[in-house]
Amino acid sequence: MTVDDCEGVAGIRTDGWRHAYRGLVPQPYLDRMDIGADAERHRARLLGSDGRVVDLVAEDEGGDLVGWAAFGPYRDGDVRTDGAELYALYLRPGHIGRGVGRTLLTEATRRCASAGHRRMYLWVLKENTRARRFYERAGFGADGTEEPFEVDGVAVPEVRYAKRLPGPGQHT
Repeated sequence: MTVDDCEGVAGIRTDGWRHAYRGLVPQPYLDRMDIGADAERHRARLLGSDGRVVDLVAEDEGGDLVGWAAFGPYRDGDVRTDGAELYALYLRPGHIGRGVGRTLLTEATRRCASAGHRRMYLWVLKENTRARRFYERAGFGADGTEEPFEVDGVAVPEVRYAKRLPGPGQHT
């Protein structure tokens, strides 16, 4: 991902939230999501990056951005651990089911394993059954940890998923 991709990524994230989280998070929050403000946050984060967070984008045949994934060290509160975490994976809704998400997840997992991480985590909304099935098909499983994610003052339960990553010389 480059700084020039930030507007496209913000659109993917906004469209992804509105599609995936309709009925799961307060609708007024989804309605207020602002692509321009989100793009500025991505730019600031990317320009101030220490390189530990990696952003990947997927393009269609015409060069338009259709997917985005971000990953890096696992965050346990404000503490970084030796595990890896998938922070985000979003697609333009029209590209769901076409293998774009699988490709992004596979590449993120491969890079985390190559960096020496032995476990990868992610958080998914408890009621987001489509995403949960997607991650389960990729070898992730709920590890029993749940936490509320607050959106507009409403606690939305999240479930942590984990996957053991292969050691050196093994395949993901």
